[in-house]
Amino acid sequence: MKTYKNIYSKIYDFKNLIFSYQKAKKGKTKKFYVKEFEENLAYNLKILYDELKNQTYRPEPLKTFILRDPKTRKISKSAFRDRIVHHALVNILEPIFDKTFIYDSCANRKGKGTLFGLKRFYKFVRRISKNNSHPCFILKADIRHYFQEVDREILLKIIKKKITDDKVVGLIKLILNNFECKNGMPLGNLTSQFFANVCLNELDYFVKHKLKTKYYIRYVDDFVILHKSKEQLEIWKKEIDIFLRDNLYLELHFDKTRIIPLSRGLDFVGFRNFYYYTLLRKRNIRGMKRKINLFIKNEISYKRFFEMFQGWNAYAMWADSYNLINKLFLLLRFARFVRIDVKHK
Repeated sequence: MKTYKNIYSKIYDFKNLIFSYQKAKKGKTKKFYVKEFEENLAYNLKILYDELKNQTYRPEPLKTFILRDPKTRKISKSAFRDRIVHHALVNILEPIFDKTFIYDSCANRKGKGTLFGLKRFYKFVRRISKNNSHPCFILKADIRHYFQEVDREILLKIIKKKITDDKVVGLIKLILNNFECKNGMPLGNLTSQFFANVCLNELDYFVKHKLKTKYYIRYVDDFVILHKSKEQLEIWKKEIDIFLRDNLYLELHFDKTRIIPLSRGLDFVGFRNFYYYTLLRKRNIRGMKRKINLFIKNEISYKRFFEMFQGWNAYAMWADSYNLINKLFLLLRFARFVRIDVKHK
């Protein structure tokens, strides 16, 4: 296995820091903390450069808040300067690790994502079911409390298999340990998303190369295995749970891991999937209706809402939801009319 030793200087290279700053501010140019950083941009980047070079960099405490959209999640937000460092680190590590990831690991990777996962899923369904003429069973699995439970020491051991530069490992430790819990990684950090793939790549290799499953797709801590035999999936489910417990100190989520026929429908990568059609999740539809109501009440600007709706519509077009989308467009027209009327009053 190829290892990488002298790469720390690439992280604090000034071109990399500038590029990382540009990535960190994308979509957030009007935020106060971005404008504040930009007031003395060259000076602030130079401070980061010096701190990283001299290994005196220390991340600021995370700001934690609860997000309900619609699931309740605890989000930990890093300071803007720390987000620049996260990008700088991932810019260097991602090309090293990404080439080791399996093709069907589809979250937080260039050229991949939910729609990639959806296409692969239906390609596998057609193969297993012989173009929908035979039953297809699916192991739909979820790793219990993954981001809260991931063992940071095990993660570091995995990283050290490829990264032998002590300075890089030291920076990773600083970022990982800037979290209130003994284990886990904060939801909301770019590094957490990246390290999730690094850690669970161990699971991917076990499933693909030890169990020799052909039809496996993982999206963060959710994954599916497709097969014609329910009994075979039961065997694999037990072996995967043993592997996770023994090697990564993780376990499958008992309530969210099950084996079902596709005829019942499967919730995966943001859609409800069946043999012949794809639907949006109900909570996704409720979420958009809620945003339209906020728009009516003037709690979201027209520009912000338009951006959200355009993104949602591009996503929704992948489902068989023509009638639903038309209904929401009618609701949106009504929302604009009501909003204008409220303004005039």
